Amino acid sequence: MPATPASYLDPKVLQKISRMDLRARLVVEGFITGMHRSPYHGFAVEFASHREYVPGDEIKHIDWKVWARQDRLYIKEYEEETNLKCTVLLDCSKSMAYGGGGHPGYGGGHAPRHAPWSKFAYAATTAASLAFLLQHQQDAAGLIAFDRGVRLKLPASSHPAHFKQLLHELQHLEPDQASDVSGVFHRLAEEITQRGLIVLVSDLFVDLPTLLASLRHFRHRRHEVIVFHVLHEDELTFPFEDNTLFKGLEQPVEVLSEPRALRRSYLEVLGTFLARVRKTCADLGIDYVRLSTADPLDASLAAYLAFRMRTARGRRK
Repeated sequence: MPATPASYLDPKVLQKISRMDLRARLVVEGFITGMHRSPYHGFAVEFASHREYVPGDEIKHIDWKVWARQDRLYIKEYEEETNLKCTVLLDCSKSMAYGGGGHPGYGGGHAPRHAPWSKFAYAATTAASLAFLLQHQQDAAGLIAFDRGVRLKLPASSHPAHFKQLLHELQHLEPDQASDVSGVFHRLAEEITQRGLIVLVSDLFVDLPTLLASLRHFRHRRHEVIVFHVLHEDELTFPFEDNTLFKGLEQPVEVLSEPRALRRSYLEVLGTFLARVRKTCADLGIDYVRLSTADPLDASLAAYLAFRMRTARGRRK
C-alpha cells in the first residue's frame, strides 16, 4: 500500500528525510490540510477601524455590539501587517543532543520504549517549518542559534535566497557547549531594535529567574514572544528500567541508579518545573507551547495556530 502524505509526518519517518526544505514543506502542508482552512489569517492581523455598512458588505463583518448600542450597522475593518519580522532563537546547547546518536546521556538498562529523533532535530525542523510558513505569508524570518554565546545570526528577511540560506545553516548546525542565556538574550534584546515576533525554541534547561529576566527584556522592547518548549519523550515519561547510568550532557556528572525507585519523584519535580515555566510565560503575556519529540509536528503547530486565531478573534470583539 503506498504511503500517504500523513504517514510522512510521523516523527520516526520524518527524521529519515535528510533535506530540511522537504521536511518543512511536509510539516506545513500537513497542518494546513489538518486545519481545513488557511492558518495564515490571524498571525499578524490587527483591528483598524469601523466604517458604516453599505449594501454588498459581508454580514459576518458587522459589529453587532455597535449595532446594539447605536442601532446602526458598522463593519469592522482589519489591516494585515505584511511586514512582520520574526526572529527564531534556536537552542544549540549540548542538552538538545539528547535522543540522537544512541541516546547520549543514557548509558544502560533496558532501552526506552520511545525512540523518536533528538530534541535538536525536532527543534530545527520546527524552526524550518515556521520559516517556511512565514515566507508563504510574505513575511520575514531570521535565525539566531545560541548556546553560551551566539553561534549563528541571520537577520530577518523575506527574500527567497535568504530562506534557502537559513535552511542550509539549519541543516549543518550541531548542538555543542553548555547553555547560558543570561548575557546572550539581553544583548539580543538590545540589538533587535525593530518591534517584531521572537520565537524561542529550546528545552529551557536554564535557571528560571535568569529565563524570566531574559524574556522580560524582550517584552520590555515590545516584542511579541512565543516559547516552544521542546522535550524528549523520555524526559516526559521516564521510561527507563533496571539499573541505569545517566550521564550529564552539559556537566561532567554520572549517576548510576535504579530508575523505578526514582520515577515518581522525578515526574513530580518535572511537573513542578513545567508549571513554573508555564506561569512565568503567562505572567509576561508570552504564548507557551510544549512540544514532545514523539508527537507529529504538524499536529502540534496546527493546534497552536488554531489557538492563536481563536484568541486573536477574541481580542477583536
